[in-house]
Amino acid sequence: MTDPLTYHKKIEIRWSDLDPNFHLRHSAYYDFGAFARISFMTEHGLTPFVMQQKQIGPILFREECVFKKEIHFSDSVQVNIKLVKATKDMSRWTMLHEVWKNDNILSALITIDGAWIDTGLRKVAIPPEEFKAIFEQLPRTDNFEWTIR
Repeated sequence: MTDPLTYHKKIEIRWSDLDPNFHLRHSAYYDFGAFARISFMTEHGLTPFVMQQKQIGPILFREECVFKKEIHFSDSVQVNIKLVKATKDMSRWTMLHEVWKNDNILSALITIDGAWIDTGLRKVAIPPEEFKAIFEQLPRTDNFEWTIR
């Protein structure tokens, strides 16, 4: 699962991430995906403060998880993110998150459709050039495609 063209974020499983069956609760997967996305942005200079200053932030239209293998408290977990498709101006995009446990077991696939929103106007917006440049650094899936909308 080590791929130099993939951004990986290590996740520590907390007791509160478990459900009554002692495996990872379904909503924790979505939290892990969000953590990986925001970590990527922050590590590349696109912090919540910068987004607030520019009055633009990410918004999700769809978030879907396909669960493949249970994750338990003692497992080590990594989440990677890849761009599946995007408009040329990076105003809209689809990302895939792969959730891996113990280095080599694919445990879940999270797919999101998102966009940038002008937080003042509450409308989808074209991001500033520096945001676009950061999103262009995202690893891409093998079947990445540019879309019109």
